Amino acid sequence: MIKAALSVLAVAAVLLALIWVFQRRLIYLPDPTPPPPAGAVLPGARDVAFTTSDGLRLSAWHLTGGGRGVTVLVAGGNAGNRLHRGPLASALHREGFDVLLMDYRGYGGNPGSPSEEGLLRDARAARALVKGPVIYFGESLGAAVVTALATEDPPDALVLRSPFTDLAAAGRHTYPFLPVGLLLWDRFPVAAPLASVRVPTAVVYGSRDTIVPAALSRTVAASAAGPVTEVEVEGAGHNDRALLDGPELIAAVVSLAPPQSS
Repeated sequence: MIKAALSVLAVAAVLLALIWVFQRRLIYLPDPTPPPPAGAVLPGARDVAFTTSDGLRLSAWHLTGGGRGVTVLVAGGNAGNRLHRGPLASALHREGFDVLLMDYRGYGGNPGSPSEEGLLRDARAARALVKGPVIYFGESLGAAVVTALATEDPPDALVLRSPFTDLAAAGRHTYPFLPVGLLLWDRFPVAAPLASVRVPTAVVYGSRDTIVPAALSRTVAASAAGPVTEVEVEGAGHNDRALLDGPELIAAVVSLAPPQSS
């Protein structure tokens, strides 16, 4: 029995070591395929590029001419690339917004490998492209990226779609049998830094989200230092269309738009 127990412990130790070493492959699920030209997906959009502080040149899509004079800077979640957020850009543009769909390092044909520090560098560089009023829009993992950016460079408003309090909390939900908090290299806090961000904020989440439970998003909303609007989309799961470009999500962005100058 002692030998059997030792064998089980040895196997568990090896598994934990593998998870620790390869954890970023579990966290980041990029689609590295270069998307088609921006104009082929979003009429009027153009391909743009920006260079990060550590020298990576990253590609993005910029859709202008919305009419409001307000840009929504979209930071995606941990999967896919900007092509998958095309419907969101279209819906926002119909409401008069300009949209910058950024892709992180390692996503959408971009060089580099994703990490917490790297994604924030990418967001900083994308932000430098935007002139005039800006709304940061962060989807899931991207909510942590734009919240960190907001602590350094506050936007006019902030939209957090399906945010977790921090990555460890989301990880414990998905992997309750693992000591996630001890293993993680990348922490991605949202609730704690949001307590110092005083801009108008909308927190939008699905009531049936099995990846980031609604309770975590509610805690994020409660931590906001500025005026906060909480929008629960009834029956929506984490990857449902309602949380990509659904009417409740788009209305939350519209509600935060700065007044148009006359």
